[in-house]
Amino acid sequence: MLTRIGFQTAIKGKNGFVCMVARSWSAGYGDPDFWNPRVRAPICYNAVAALSQVPETMKRTQVALAGGSESRIREALKAAIESGGLPVAKAGAMAYMMSKGTYFNRRTTHWRPHLMFFVPETDPKSWGAGLAQSPVLGVDQPDEHLTVFLIPLSRWSDGTVSRSL
Repeated sequence: MLTRIGFQTAIKGKNGFVCMVARSWSAGYGDPDFWNPRVRAPICYNAVAALSQVPETMKRTQVALAGGSESRIREALKAAIESGGLPVAKAGAMAYMMSKGTYFNRRTTHWRPHLMFFVPETDPKSWGAGLAQSPVLGVDQPDEHLTVFLIPLSRWSDGTVSRSL
């Protein structure tokens, strides 16, 4: 759960997964909703992703709660990654976002349920992402030496059918 000083463990699990509600400062740099207080993005990381993506989210949150600007968050993450203070994604790092309660931004509100795969920076097209008729999307995050692949799903966590936006 998010407190005034950062994320705190609400319930300790046994399978290595970490579930949290990401906030607006976890958005891409330059996103118009980077500081939108309505943003709530429930996400569950598997044990492999928890080793890289949770520390990255914690670092973003630490800088944001200390009053850091978007550029300060970017600089802090880049420096921490380059110094080895933050680990890079490893093979098998994945997460899912399947909550109907998600609010991403003013443009898409909750988008669709999806899986996310985190890999060290690569060309998304070499994996078939973003190509015509491909359901896979790829997002480059060069400052973080990261590429994220998103695969939309047909059902929400409660089993109801997702409608395309």
